[in-house]
Amino acid sequence: MAKILVTEDEPYISKMLEFRLNSLGHEILLASDGEQALNLVDSDRPDLLILDVMMPVMGGFQVLQKMKEDKSTSTIPVIILSGNRQEKDIVTGLEHGAFDYITKPFGFPELIARINRALTYVSKLSLYGL
Repeated sequence: MAKILVTEDEPYISKMLEFRLNSLGHEILLASDGEQALNLVDSDRPDLLILDVMMPVMGGFQVLQKMKEDKSTSTIPVIILSGNRQEKDIVTGLEHGAFDYITKPFGFPELIARINRALTYVSKLSLYGL
């Protein structure tokens, strides 16, 4: 399956995501702040990043911007998973290159469907050598 980096500063949510996604066969990496996330993106090259917005050290929008500016990480799809429900936050995330934006609280069936959609996108990119 896929290597997924979950960047979430709430340990309960992080562990819940790790457990549920592991049970589907995915390899899960965990980061609790944006700086850790960027380090793991550089060292482990995940297939997908699930990213919170409000985090210590570096926020999710900053992580997203840095990833999209770097050619080596710009094609990694990012799904923002955030408690920020305001339209301006959703638009900011999408305009900065997020593949998708899901608000908390969320349902696992929806999250899994969006993850599968993002991974299909990655698969198609690699098929075309992009």
